[in-house]
Amino acid sequence: METDVDVLIAGGGLNGPTLALALAGAGLRVAVVDPRPADARAGDSFDGRAYALALASQRLLSALDLWDGLAADSQPIHQVKAAQGQPGEGAGRFFLHFDSAEIEEGPVGHMLEDRFLYRALLAPMQDRVTHLPGIAVTDQQQGPASVAVTLSDARTMTARVLVGADGRNSGVASRAGIARRGWDYGQTALVAAIDHDLPHHGIAQQYFMPTGPLAILPLPGNRSSVVWSETRDNAQAIAALPDDAFLDVLRPRFGDYLGAISLAGQRFSYPLSLSLADSYVAPRIALVGDTAHGVHPVAGQGLNLGLRDVAALAETLVEAARRGEDIGTGPVLQRYQGWRRFDATRLALGMDAVNHLFANDNPLLRMARGLGMGAVTAIPMLRRGFMRQAAGLSVDPMPRLLAGRAL
Repeated sequence: METDVDVLIAGGGLNGPTLALALAGAGLRVAVVDPRPADARAGDSFDGRAYALALASQRLLSALDLWDGLAADSQPIHQVKAAQGQPGEGAGRFFLHFDSAEIEEGPVGHMLEDRFLYRALLAPMQDRVTHLPGIAVTDQQQGPASVAVTLSDARTMTARVLVGADGRNSGVASRAGIARRGWDYGQTALVAAIDHDLPHHGIAQQYFMPTGPLAILPLPGNRSSVVWSETRDNAQAIAALPDDAFLDVLRPRFGDYLGAISLAGQRFSYPLSLSLADSYVAPRIALVGDTAHGVHPVAGQGLNLGLRDVAALAETLVEAARRGEDIGTGPVLQRYQGWRRFDATRLALGMDAVNHLFANDNPLLRMARGLGMGAVTAIPMLRRGFMRQAAGLSVDPMPRLLAGRAL
């Protein structure tokens, strides 16, 4: 049966366009339907949003011929330090210290602003993909040979596979009958960019406070991204403060190791929860990114987990197409689910456990946490294992794109 496209992707954030470019580069016909205007996130001004891209994610972008245009705007992460802390006292001495020189592959990751990454994806989509900005998917009907999708402008498109990349409240997943499980953390993430007087030397810091973790992530120049998790009530009060008062609350937690600090760009906040889809696939449906697994930001792995999905789904669909299979059939999509679901669930629950373990002030647990973190730092094999996991180098089997190889 002839279809309008091979793959229709609902959602134009970062995972959807990345998947579209990977599939289109291998010869599949792809459409991306995005409710937002095309230029909504591609402006020139800095707004504070940034991502910690693992080494494997950077290799994926290289395989798609995107990284060369992004490297100059990125900040390599050379070291990661983590410590327990107390509100008003900053962090204690560092219990975990990872140095990327130990894993030989280069920096464990790069910090990159949202505007640069989105713009790099948007430009090639204009030539290689049917991009439909300002339009939403409003209905879908799966059939034996295709899925028919109704758009908000009353058009209908057909595809062999519909991919849900439309977030935790996914319309694609709910219409397909895919339920979700999870829980609310009672925490809110406060996100901002900070200018500081002293250089960060490419070192990412993570302070584990009783009310939630505080991450200080290096951006180009004397600037860092702050992801500050607080209890819901505390966060609501802090978010309501004017900028000067917000900084007054942040400074004792941030510490003075980077000198004087000031705000750079906007402040954001969003509630934190765990949300896992019961299945990553349904007849002619596949889910990626937050649509499949919404996780706590404690390890900065949300986007990286989504890009692992992208790499695995792209390889699965492209290989099936090259063998002459119908890419939307159950056996093909089950290969993708088998590849990704265990890994993503394991990491999501691992981040959940870390957050629960550290988000309290029990003295005995504080002592046990300190001893555990010290042991990881002291044992080279454990330390390198944690670094390789953070860099995305422990995926098995490794998708070709995450290894930097074209499909």
